[in-house]
Amino acid sequence: MRFANAQTLKLAGLNVESVASAEAALDRLHPFFPGVLLVDVRLPGMDGLTLLERAQRMEPALPVIVITGHGDVAMAVQAMRAGAYDFLEKPTPTDVLVDTALRALERRKLTFELADLRAKLQQKDGIERILIGKSAGMAALRRNIMQLAEAGPDVLILGETGSGKELVARCLHEASPARDKPFVAINCGAIPENMFETELFGHERGAFTGAQMQRIGKIEYASGGTLFLDEVESMPLAMQVKLLRVLQFRQVERLGSNKPVPVTLRVVAATKTDLARLSAEQSFRSDLYFRLNVVSLDIPPLRARREDIPVIFDHHVQQAAKRYAREAPAVSDALMRELMTYDWPGNVRELANAADRFVLGVLSGRFGEAVSEKRALNDLVAEFERGLIVEALRRHQGNVAAAADSLCLPKKTLYDKLKRFDLTGEDYR
Repeated sequence: MRFANAQTLKLAGLNVESVASAEAALDRLHPFFPGVLLVDVRLPGMDGLTLLERAQRMEPALPVIVITGHGDVAMAVQAMRAGAYDFLEKPTPTDVLVDTALRALERRKLTFELADLRAKLQQKDGIERILIGKSAGMAALRRNIMQLAEAGPDVLILGETGSGKELVARCLHEASPARDKPFVAINCGAIPENMFETELFGHERGAFTGAQMQRIGKIEYASGGTLFLDEVESMPLAMQVKLLRVLQFRQVERLGSNKPVPVTLRVVAATKTDLARLSAEQSFRSDLYFRLNVVSLDIPPLRARREDIPVIFDHHVQQAAKRYAREAPAVSDALMRELMTYDWPGNVRELANAADRFVLGVLSGRFGEAVSEKRALNDLVAEFERGLIVEALRRHQGNVAAAADSLCLPKKTLYDKLKRFDLTGEDYR
């Protein structure tokens, strides 16, 4: 009967594995088993209903079809109460058997799809709590992160100081299959040059004076997870050569050892400068630049997504109120206008600091008492327009023609506005 049922299901195009006992079936079952279980009630050793209960404890969503020639109403009720997907009596017509199996497989497929959807939704909620903003630029950034996280390519993150490059790297890690593995962050600009090699690659005992014990380097420690290299443009040229070999061959050699150690990791590098320009100037290795730049993610500066400022400021005000055990003060319209028209050279980090000072009652300077004064709409519009022009010129390295084209302005009109706002190269470098 087992052979006949297996043949019937195989002829229907299904993959079938048949075993002679419940114990053998349990050896093959696991919580992520992708199929369904078709089980007879009377078996040598453990019976089918006990197998049903054991399987349900292991994976409650596993569809189990119980089949027997000795069934009665009481047994059917018992099986259904134990969580059986369906109950069939022998002899079972082939079309009924196939139809039941197909419906059970469809249910199993839907279970996995639902679990995957929930995980993605939870991850999306999580990433939206970390990378805050409803602007088109931030929505595109979050979407790209979710698309790249699962695949695992090396990524180069481009963004100004304070824009959240490490947050982006952590989101890539947390949304990846390696989320439970190490996330190792290294600030390349903060490591003394004479410590760089042992910090990244590790060393063997006796490799140099003072090396009294073996040390595992950051790269080796990150194996299985994510290595984040912040300010990668600060890495000494000699170390760039060694990092290039790690990226090419995915293996690392500790200082004082000739034995390569295989590493499996994703490398995420971040920079606030133009690595292509640095490589052209030969202050950064071009081969390393191209190896790191498999995929790049651009973080838009805060001044380019001013519509996100209110929600980001409110978020950090609420966080600061909890941290300092203070009431979150109300944000006046005057203060919000000032926040919206400021250029934020320190990006989100600077805005977060302003939120802290606001909660503590020590917000001063431009955001102090002067914010209570009324300002004409024309002045606010002019300041906003000036900010957009400065941002376009910065983005195009001071090229007026390119900036005018991006702003959909005639070049002469842009020159007139530069004169009107008294803008010089110092303002947008």
